[in-house]
Amino acid sequence: MLAGIRFDAVNASLLTLVVYVTVALCWSGSWTAGKLGVGAVPPIELSAIRFALAGVLMLAIARATGASLGLARWKLLLVASFFGIFAYNALVFVGLTLGPASDGALIVPTLNPVLTVLFATVLGERLTRNKLAGVVVATAGAIVVVVSAQSGTELSSQRLISDLLMVGGAACWSVYATIGAVTTRTGSPLGVTAVACLAGAAMLFPFGFLEKGYQDVPSWPATAWLDIAYLVVFATIIGFVLFYWAVRRFGAGLASMVSYLVPIFAIIQAVFILGEHPTPIEILGGAIILVGVRLATWRTPVITPLEDAASA
Repeated sequence: MLAGIRFDAVNASLLTLVVYVTVALCWSGSWTAGKLGVGAVPPIELSAIRFALAGVLMLAIARATGASLGLARWKLLLVASFFGIFAYNALVFVGLTLGPASDGALIVPTLNPVLTVLFATVLGERLTRNKLAGVVVATAGAIVVVVSAQSGTELSSQRLISDLLMVGGAACWSVYATIGAVTTRTGSPLGVTAVACLAGAAMLFPFGFLEKGYQDVPSWPATAWLDIAYLVVFATIIGFVLFYWAVRRFGAGLASMVSYLVPIFAIIQAVFILGEHPTPIEILGGAIILVGVRLATWRTPVITPLEDAASA
């Protein structure tokens, strides 16, 4: 029996890492796709159409599979949609028009776990020693990556505004992730994400009229639609659903540790896709981040004690 318990613990830890790696691969690519996308089309219009398409597709899948939409907590779902879809994407995608994607890929994922762990304690999630140690170590590694990546770069006011927008986006995402620990208790990850995407798209839609009013959509280049396709399928449907599943299974604070893997994969993609070459210090920072992720997921229980928060 003891051997069986140990086997289950190993499987749970391995499953945690597999989910985190998959989500990080999807999300790291979204920074490249997002930067290319906003270079061709207005950012708010892009975001509104992205989440409208993703929401419709996920809603259809949810209805076909009988997945719960979690509408019993519809007010909380609207709050989550505001922070995680509307506010986050408005800030981040506008930020992408002002600064490099690498800044966002390093700033947002770095801040997310720290802020989410803090917000999750408000909902009753325990801040264990492993989680705290993982956050500390991974944050140290992220600082190494950020400093090494930005050293020697001239700081312009436009880039500073972009970075501040990214910080605001990180805070909004952390609220969204924390609320997800509650909303997914009464709804499936697929159904909850579908509703959040549709509600967020509805919030974003009116602001598209402050750009080009969607009159330019028929003339969007094929490359822009390919960027949107990636954002819909991988960054939104696969990434969001798996992330929400991780929130439901492991808790918001621990699930947010996936964000620490995004800068690492973003650097790898930069090497093989963009032809960039990270410095040895950046690679060292990535290794430190992985140590932090491992600390936070060490001997992770299958379900974290969030029952009190879910029934509030």
